[in-house]
Amino acid sequence: MRDWKPSRLSPQDSLLATMEVINRTSYGIALVVDDRNRLLGTVVDGDVRRAVLRGLSLQNPVEGAMRKIPVTAEPDQPPEVYLSVMLSHKVQQLPIIGKTGEVIGLVMLQDLHSELVGELKAVIMAGGLGTRLRPLTDAMPKPMLPVGNQPIMEHVVKRLRESGIREVVVSTHYKGEMIQNHFGDGSSLGVDIRYVNEEQRFGTIGGLRLMREHLKEPFLVINGDILTTLDFSAMRAFHTQHRADMTVAVRKHNLCVPYGVVQVQGESVVALEEKPTVPLFINAGVYLINPEVIELIPEKRSFDATELIAALIQ
Repeated sequence: MRDWKPSRLSPQDSLLATMEVINRTSYGIALVVDDRNRLLGTVVDGDVRRAVLRGLSLQNPVEGAMRKIPVTAEPDQPPEVYLSVMLSHKVQQLPIIGKTGEVIGLVMLQDLHSELVGELKAVIMAGGLGTRLRPLTDAMPKPMLPVGNQPIMEHVVKRLRESGIREVVVSTHYKGEMIQNHFGDGSSLGVDIRYVNEEQRFGTIGGLRLMREHLKEPFLVINGDILTTLDFSAMRAFHTQHRADMTVAVRKHNLCVPYGVVQVQGESVVALEEKPTVPLFINAGVYLINPEVIELIPEKRSFDATELIAALIQ
C-alpha cells in the first residue's frame, strides 16, 4: 500500500495544482479530502481534460472536476479482493478508506500484479511431438518453431517474465536437447529455468508427476506454443477468490452454423433460425493448479489435462 499523502488536495485547490500533484507523485491520481482527511472525491488526468473541455480554466477549483463517488475499498482485505474491485471497475488506483471515511492508503494496480504473481512458478509443457505440424516438426520440436525471428516458446518465456514470473520449469521429451541448448538456465531472458525430461510420453499434463518437489504452492501451467496476453495476476486472483483446485483459461469462440437450423417439438416445426452463431468456450491451454491436485495424476502412464479436469469434476 502506498503513502497517499503526496496525492492530497483540498476542494479549493486549482486544476493546475491538481495536474502538478498527479505529475509529481506518478500515482496517476489526486485525492480530494476535507480537513479531517475524509475522501471527498478523486481526480485522474482524464477528469481534468474533460473539465477543461467543459469550459473550466486551470484556475478553477478541483471540486468542479472530481469524481464525487469514487471506487474505494476497506482496509485489511486480501490482494485478490482489491484486484477484483479494480478490474471490475477498470481503475488503476484504489483509495483505502477507514470506518469514518478517512483515507488510510492507496493501492496501485501495478503493485498488486507484482504481489500476486511474484511468487508464482510456471510450468511450460514442451514435450509434444507436434504431429499436426509435420514435416515442420521433423527437424525441431514445436516450441522451437519460429514466430517472427524467435521460437514460439521464447515468446512464452518473455510473457511470463513481463508478468513478474521468474521461476520456470520446462517439461521436455521430443528433441528436448534443442530446447535446453537454446534457453540454457534462462538467465539471458531474465528467468530461472530448470528442466524435467519425460523419458516416455506422459500426455499433456502427466509430466507434473515428475515435478512434485518443485511445486509446493499454486502454479501456472502453459503449453509451450501458446501466444497470449492473458493477465496472469488476474487469473491468480480469480483462482484464490473462488477457492479453486484448478482454474482453466478459456477463450470465447463463436461457431457459425452455415445452414438454417430447424427447432422441432415432436412432429411440429416451432422455429427456424438462419445461420445462427453459437458461442462456445474453448480450452486455451493455460491452467492454474494447486499442488495437491498432482496426486490425482496416475504414475507412469500418459495423462491429459482433459482427464485431470474430468477427475476434479467428479
